[in-house]
Amino acid sequence: MDTIWLSGAEWLAVLRIGLGLWWLESWRHKDKRTWFEGGGIAWAADVAAKHRWTAVRSGFDVVVAPRPKTMAYVVAYAELALGLGLIAGFLTPVALVAGLLLNGLYFALMIHDWAEQGQNSMMALISVVALFGMSWQTWSLDDALGLF
Repeated sequence: MDTIWLSGAEWLAVLRIGLGLWWLESWRHKDKRTWFEGGGIAWAADVAAKHRWTAVRSGFDVVVAPRPKTMAYVVAYAELALGLGLIAGFLTPVALVAGLLLNGLYFALMIHDWAEQGQNSMMALISVVALFGMSWQTWSLDDALGLF
């Protein structure tokens, strides 16, 4: 593979690190006080209640609604863990698959809000490229530790 400036593996590492920074920004920009007091989950509950797909409404009611505080922490700290894991390149394939799942869940919830779909589509695309390009081969703890 011919590239300019960096090798192909290094460009994939740049992509992985950039995705990690994006996840970290998703965590950083949240108003944590409002989010952990239920603001984020209340907003998602409102969206889910109006969703045209029964599976989304009932799934939200079964999984998220009974434990809003726990789910607020799960979402926020999943974003933080994904960001740090991808930046450091630690357990990268696990982080990429988990990020794809989180993007997929958010994509399904917000399927009718096209303004939100661009971000999730791009993050999912980067995750797939980084996963199948094995972006943990360079500039990563996975490589330094001989994982994967």
